[in-house]
Amino acid sequence: MIGAMKHGRRDNVNQIADVANALIDPILARRAGISTSLLNAWEEIAGDAYADYSRPEKIVWPQRSQSYDDTFRPGTLTIACEGARALFLSHGQDELIHRVNGFFGFAAIDRIRIVQKPVQPAGPSRRKLQPLSKAERMKLDEKLADIESDRLKAAILRLATGVKDDERRRKLTENRKRGLTPRSLT
Repeated sequence: MIGAMKHGRRDNVNQIADVANALIDPILARRAGISTSLLNAWEEIAGDAYADYSRPEKIVWPQRSQSYDDTFRPGTLTIACEGARALFLSHGQDELIHRVNGFFGFAAIDRIRIVQKPVQPAGPSRRKLQPLSKAERMKLDEKLADIESDRLKAAILRLATGVKDDERRRKLTENRKRGLTPRSLT
């Protein structure tokens, strides 16, 4: 029994997300030419400038010819974008193409087609995270000083901000359950 356990989990137990992705990926690939990994990573790929008002819809791959010159040709990524923000997205197309190709690890797309339509789901919007305090930010900056990549530093900063925000919200919820309010704590 101990040999079957690994870090508190059985070896044959799968994450539900892995199972769902394995089921959904072939359908997405066939119908839209994309995978769940692209959809899940869109916020990271598009960055703060584009992620909130855009999402990838599909990749259209060119028809393969029957000739001997059957080389790979990049596809066209269709992106849904909200209203007037499509203009900003069109100005940033080259950077976005570079980021998407970096995600895939090869020149997968060479064009972006922008379709104007609502992007945000009808449900509640994403909550605004409370930023790190000056002391927390300085402590984190100290730890990240040896990292050269600005993108990696920014990703770690976003992660730390999210973790710290979750901790604050959890603590606030616990205090409310105990009948404590922010004023009674001071």
